[in-house]
Amino acid sequence: MKGTVYKSTGSWYSVKAEDGTFYDCRIKGRFRIQGIKSTNPVAVGDKVIFELEQTGDAVTGVIKDIEDRENYIIRKSVNLSKQTHIIAANVDLCFLVITLNNPPTFTAFIDRFLVTCEAYHIEAVLLFNKVDTLSTEEFGEVKYLAELYRDIGYTCIGISAKTGKNVEEVKALMQGKTSIFSGHSGVGKSTLVNAIEPALDLKTKAISDQHMQGQHTTTFAEMFDLDFGARIIDTPGIKGFGVVDMEKEEVGDYFPEFFELKDQCKFNNCLHLEEPHCAVKAALEEDKLHWSRYQSYRQILEGDDENYRRTNYDQNLQ
Repeated sequence: MKGTVYKSTGSWYSVKAEDGTFYDCRIKGRFRIQGIKSTNPVAVGDKVIFELEQTGDAVTGVIKDIEDRENYIIRKSVNLSKQTHIIAANVDLCFLVITLNNPPTFTAFIDRFLVTCEAYHIEAVLLFNKVDTLSTEEFGEVKYLAELYRDIGYTCIGISAKTGKNVEEVKALMQGKTSIFSGHSGVGKSTLVNAIEPALDLKTKAISDQHMQGQHTTTFAEMFDLDFGARIIDTPGIKGFGVVDMEKEEVGDYFPEFFELKDQCKFNNCLHLEEPHCAVKAALEEDKLHWSRYQSYRQILEGDDENYRRTNYDQNLQ
């Protein structure tokens, strides 16, 4: 039988078969995907092949194989630094919920998120939440940030999960797709999910409570079918995305505006640091690129993926 993994609890998986029936499934023995050192070989969103078996009165399933993934998104394992944890697979859209100052979302975090999405071929959308609470000056700062990322090519939407502002626009993007919502605790992710699909209220409340307690080590995810023909994967406990399995030489490729200039650098392996005749550095000096993006790039190269330091630009925002 074929199905899609909707929930993972570590040892058991809830799989929705093609006829819409859900089965509790497990995996037998060593089950590893070639080329991925992961703590969880099967992830929410995976398309799997499974067999049913009778255990007493219960009918359960055994996952035999995983179909090729269109993409997947990973983070560093919580306890095993040399391994990764697959957050989800076969994701169409990754929404990052951002707030200016309640709590603050720094550009270093936004850029790290975007680099991860670029690396794993997932379309990213930036949602600037709580716009109803902003002063005129703060709204101007959000508008500047949105224009910065729109210039690069990312979709940016100002929303208010509380008042419903532009929520329909978000739903239109989600139609027929599988989406993930991410962001720091307190940015209003659960409120937004409730505004999009009120029927999920009880489920997201439990997740919200986990966030309020600061339990960021939870690794279980769950996918929900929404009434308007969309799917959402909720990923409790994700505080941030670590940039993993990435060589220094390829990081610049995941900054689209840097990648555009790469062939104009004197050296084809240019890291855009101290090399002569670097097109990226020249563009920065001419204010054709944003310094906050370059600072984020350098932080990633330096391996500073756990401490989201405030860039000068971020300090100016506060």
